Amino acid sequence: MEIKIELTKTPKAKPTDETKLGFGHIFTDHMFVMNYDTGEGWHDARIVPFDNVTLSPAAMCLHYGQEIFEGLKAYRTADGTVQLFRPDENYKRMNVSAERMVIPQIDEEFMVEATKKLVEVEKDWVPHTDGASLYIRPFIFATDPYVGVRPADHYLFLIILSPSGAYYSTGLNPVKIYVEQKYVRAVRGGTGFAKTAANYAISLKGQDEAHAQDYEQVLWLDGVEQKYIEEVGSMNIFFVIDGEVITPLLTGSVLPGITRKSALEVCRSKGIKATERRITIEEVAKAYDEGKLDEVFGTGTAAVISPVGHLKWGDKVMTINDNKIGKISQMLYDTMTGIQWGKIPDEFGWTVKID
Repeated sequence: MEIKIELTKTPKAKPTDETKLGFGHIFTDHMFVMNYDTGEGWHDARIVPFDNVTLSPAAMCLHYGQEIFEGLKAYRTADGTVQLFRPDENYKRMNVSAERMVIPQIDEEFMVEATKKLVEVEKDWVPHTDGASLYIRPFIFATDPYVGVRPADHYLFLIILSPSGAYYSTGLNPVKIYVEQKYVRAVRGGTGFAKTAANYAISLKGQDEAHAQDYEQVLWLDGVEQKYIEEVGSMNIFFVIDGEVITPLLTGSVLPGITRKSALEVCRSKGIKATERRITIEEVAKAYDEGKLDEVFGTGTAAVISPVGHLKWGDKVMTINDNKIGKISQMLYDTMTGIQWGKIPDEFGWTVKID
């Protein structure tokens, strides 16, 4: 499919202080748009000036939540090259989400090329500051003007770009996480493994509870017995117990994170035992009491690696590794960010350069 390009006649001024970019509130000059209509398929791929989208008040996405999205980044290396990190994995996962939400499948190779083309058009927006990057948000939503519960016949696919500052402006500081015991995020058979908006709306109540207790993020337990660890609202979770790296098994209620997958592959490539299995909060607490809980960290696109310094489960507060980043967490952060920003060789073939 050809991608038509319409360049803006009124380009915006680019940020002059990249230390104040923040996250998710500055957007570039252009966006990618593509339509889907039953009987015609995906069509009319185009890059156009960034603008508002017109929707009917009866648009099905507004009433029934038929929407999916992804998140990835473009990085500028020291020699000025711009590159992506495993974009093929994002679009594979997007098709998994699409299947669950009864949204038409996309051509993954075409979407990687479309993403490359959009970033190429907007390459001057990719930050030059170490640690800063260009956040990429692809998303699909139903647009039929119909108040009735059924899969839509019409969809809109967009990609928008946002220059974003370094996630850790003051260093790789451990976060405080609260274990939610009242509310649940997902159950097997539901949409926990899909990247869909409703999953994040569901998590907001637990997040509010955590913030009220001066904790930054929520660790969710399984939705049936509420004892098996699943994930943090914005990242997958890992535990280092007696030298072994353990992360919850993907059972259908946990998002299959691309950074999670990469962390496991890096650990295994370095001879570190990395296991995917079901793990209870009781097992983690027992390991802590026995002095075997070496590290806890999260993985995700935004932070890459997020060390956990405090874990609160009921009245029990666990201080992890003296509230300092552990050696495995640091190794993973250095390795993955090194590959993303081109500071070390990409031995895995994960990066995709923008022409």
